Amino acid sequence: MRREFLKRVLTVALLSIAGSFAQVTWAADNDAPRSADDELARSVLEKADQIRTPQEGFQVEVTINTTAPDESPDIRKYRILSKGNENTLIQVIEPAIDRGQILLMRGRDLWVFMPSVSQPIRLSLSHRLTGQVANGDLARSNFTGDYTPKMLRTDTIGDEPYYVLELTAVDRSVTYHKVIYWVKQTNFWPHRAEFYSLSNRLLKTARYENFQSTLGKPRPTRLVMEDALRKGEESVLKYSGFKRRELPDKVFTKEYLQRLQ
Repeated sequence: MRREFLKRVLTVALLSIAGSFAQVTWAADNDAPRSADDELARSVLEKADQIRTPQEGFQVEVTINTTAPDESPDIRKYRILSKGNENTLIQVIEPAIDRGQILLMRGRDLWVFMPSVSQPIRLSLSHRLTGQVANGDLARSNFTGDYTPKMLRTDTIGDEPYYVLELTAVDRSVTYHKVIYWVKQTNFWPHRAEFYSLSNRLLKTARYENFQSTLGKPRPTRLVMEDALRKGEESVLKYSGFKRRELPDKVFTKEYLQRLQ
């Protein structure tokens, strides 16, 4: 009996020591000073995020036109309500058969509400929404919160200097495992992105185009996403009708949306 008691005490002590060591190691890793390149990469990413998406509450309409060789174009329309980087609500406008469906994102949690289903269904950010567009491409644009940036190199495109960042996912819940991201040095406009899978396979590329002054900043109003595996398949996202909205927090809750169904 005494021997078993001593064994339990020793086990608890060893686990406590191991836990303390892990905490010290984690703290040391997170408290380690960042290099100048790391700080620059973080700053560039934050500024590019502010260009892509307004931080205050807003509404925007998105039309997605997907084309592929020998197939008829597929056109879908959505209304997005967003507040900060963590709360997004997406309403399906077209096609009519899907009207009434609502996607809700809180943090990196995503659900779909359907008129014919009583309970919301949990979705993955990486799951395909339509064409080359994943759920996370439309619902969440918070690169700063989802990826750890590293300055990969600088590049010159058409006499313009660009930062090239390598973004590594903070965990497996985000949309892509890795992103290579081109940002213009002079104004921090996002220019191009390459999206990679967990196996480091290039999945698709994106181009940010047609910058227009919207809600206080020039922002891309056209995003072209091309399939890296199937040539000629692409989805073009057009953003229009930006306007500020006062959006109370209750709008972004499952309870509120279930009452609307």
